[in-house]
Amino acid sequence: MIHKGWEQRDTIKQIKCVHADAKKFVVDNMLTPGKVYDVKNETDEFYFIIDNSNRIGGFRKNYFSEEIE
Repeated sequence: MIHKGWEQRDTIKQIKCVHADAKKFVVDNMLTPGKVYDVKNETDEFYFIIDNSNRIGGFRKNYFSEEIE
């Protein structure tokens, strides 16, 4: 149940959403291209961020760029 405390965790880093075009899932209502999000946890394939619903969401890394301008 470690995921229940992720919203209060310190931010690991910030990432920028580069697109919200998913083939299989609907993510365009939870991600905004160009917006910077706080990463609360990370795995090999996913970032766990505070998304547009102000809750923790897990998203594939291909939606984001670590290079913030």
